[in-house]
Amino acid sequence: MPGIGRVKISQLQEHFTTLEHAWTSSAGELRKAGLDSKSVDTIVNLRPKISLDAEMESLERYKVKVLICDSPTYPERLKEIYDYPPVLYVRGNLLPEDECCLAVVGTRRATVYGRQVTEEIVSDLARNKITIISGLAKGIDSIAHRAALEASGRTIAVFGCGLDIVYPAENAKLAREIMEHGALISEYPLGIRPKADNFPRRNRIMSGMSLGVLVVEAGESSGALITANQALEQNRDVFAIPGSILSPASKGANHLIQEGAKLVRNYVDVLEELNLAMVAQQLEMKELLPTDETEAVLLKQLSHEPTHIDEVCRHSNLTTALVSSTLATMELKGMVKQVGSMNYVLARETREEYQTQVR
Repeated sequence: MPGIGRVKISQLQEHFTTLEHAWTSSAGELRKAGLDSKSVDTIVNLRPKISLDAEMESLERYKVKVLICDSPTYPERLKEIYDYPPVLYVRGNLLPEDECCLAVVGTRRATVYGRQVTEEIVSDLARNKITIISGLAKGIDSIAHRAALEASGRTIAVFGCGLDIVYPAENAKLAREIMEHGALISEYPLGIRPKADNFPRRNRIMSGMSLGVLVVEAGESSGALITANQALEQNRDVFAIPGSILSPASKGANHLIQEGAKLVRNYVDVLEELNLAMVAQQLEMKELLPTDETEAVLLKQLSHEPTHIDEVCRHSNLTTALVSSTLATMELKGMVKQVGSMNYVLARETREEYQTQVR
């Protein structure tokens, strides 16, 4: 019901002991519980229009679980924030290990650089058993969810609408995959359509559930900055990826760093700041070394800046066919990554290691 949030729910529970009793109470009893006239009118007018049986049938049809703040599976960290949602709707499963999670947010118009660093850092975090939380939006959010899934990690998407509506619709397949390897959650009941006002409120859940928030790319007025500010209010860590001072997509993230956000170069920076560095040491993060001289030569031509295959051929003095087939093999091994239009980058920061160990 509009206007009936955590504070009023708490008032009703304290006065009536159970919400079932509150649901059936008269307008006079609701006023005695401390509700204002507008809230009382809302409840009295809407109550006859709501079929609880129909609501339960819809939840069962969409396989949605309902968590109230006293539920054993309600996220503990979320209960620490002032304006925690009194009800959470969940499709999929929230697991105890999801308490070790990080929100990753950013612009809907991600650059090649933003995509590259999101995929790399999120993949490494997911391999380190960090659950990735984001908002299923276009751009950085979607890239973060996919990177976590491709690394066989867990990820959670927080909706700004009912869980029977995927927004944007083009992410329907991604939402199904997230549901199988994590959860879709919302504070909004089924049937509630997405609208602009819902998303800033949605963001407080993302930051509230997390140990911290990582901002990858964000313009000066990006919604990702709202999430970062909410994280600060909730006493959560804020991380940001630095970008070019000339890139509009990095102005917001660079400003956060200027204001004191933790500058992130790789996943280790996040784990160390969150005192989770020991997790990293347990993971299979040893780099793949080149198995022949061709791979070694190609690695010397690549960096974390995109390099076109023609340039690699020119500087390595190798044939296009040999370079193309070798890069394809190296990409399968996880040594390099194609970032579009036949441009390649190193997949890990171990160039010196490659150079010193190859004979």
